[in-house]
Amino acid sequence: MTLPETLDGLWCRRFEPAPAGAHRLVCFPHAGGSAAFFRPLAAAMSPRAEVVAVQYPGRQDRRLEPVVDDIPRLADGITAALAPWTDAPLTLFGHSMGALVAFEVALRLERAGHPPARLLVSGRSAPTGPAGVPIDPTDDELVADIKRLDGTEAWMLEDPELLEMILPAVRADYRAVARYRGGPDAVLSSPISALLGDSDPRAAVDDVRRWAAHTTGGFDLTVFPGGHFYLVDRAAEVIDLLRTRLG
Repeated sequence: MTLPETLDGLWCRRFEPAPAGAHRLVCFPHAGGSAAFFRPLAAAMSPRAEVVAVQYPGRQDRRLEPVVDDIPRLADGITAALAPWTDAPLTLFGHSMGALVAFEVALRLERAGHPPARLLVSGRSAPTGPAGVPIDPTDDELVADIKRLDGTEAWMLEDPELLEMILPAVRADYRAVARYRGGPDAVLSSPISALLGDSDPRAAVDDVRRWAAHTTGGFDLTVFPGGHFYLVDRAAEVIDLLRTRLG
């Protein structure tokens, strides 16, 4: 299988070519997730938008690298990797843990004079809201929590060898989310769009709505039928919304 184009050698993956001038949508995976989660989205958005998917350390082709269990540190690395691509406005889209990482990257881009065109956050309470993840769970508790969310990688939990490979990254991601607390004074000038499944056990509507306090650029909330991974089951509707938000 041909590897996707690597933009900076480590952090970013581009699965589909895009013409010059296409919108650039940077996507941030959930806890335990990888850049490959956004491959279908990249195909659906091409050629209108260039989807750049972030690859965190400690998984897939980066599995031999040490995991990073700190969201601000992740954001530092990703922001540096995106620096060459700020010649055009970036739209950021993060799901679950990825929403928090995308928010921290957006703050850093804005401080550097490159505010995102928009931040889209999915399936995640506002930075000042509850973490919503177990703190220092056992392996069994961690597996049970992942299964409860019915994620697309849940089948991997039934394979002992795969489980041994993915648990360190999942545990690090959970630790990063549990330790993260965004300050109430962390505010973007970019607009924020929030997406949510109406039966998401991880994020309540009122907690997601509090993202509005973290922008001066406007806020909107869209609730879809479904759970934490509503964006898989409602892919066509989510893609339509993303196209609209990209303008």
